[in-house]
Amino acid sequence: MKRITLSLAVALISTAALAQAAPPMVGDRPLVQVKPHTMAAAKPQSAAVRLQACLEIEDGTKERLNCYDAVIPPAPKPKAIKAKTVADCKFTKEEDERLACFNGFVEKLPKS
Repeated sequence: MKRITLSLAVALISTAALAQAAPPMVGDRPLVQVKPHTMAAAKPQSAAVRLQACLEIEDGTKERLNCYDAVIPPAPKPKAIKAKTVADCKFTKEEDERLACFNGFVEKLPKS
């Protein structure tokens, strides 16, 4: 039992000693790890730009509606009122009507 404890203590001490060793050298200089350049944080796009990107998807498809819904999540109401803004389209329960609502507003947006 003493041998196991002694072996364990030696192993822990030696690994701690190795962790404190000087960094590896290249010639007379320490080895430096180069971190990859990350792209600058992209400026968050406005909802209008993200909605316009949905126009690239084929019209009348579930994929386009999913794209719109990702920007403005649906919140259907039993009796939806006529949409006055693009954000009001989320209240439309029927998917075909919601898609037509989004298309009507987004196609009229000025190109960014």
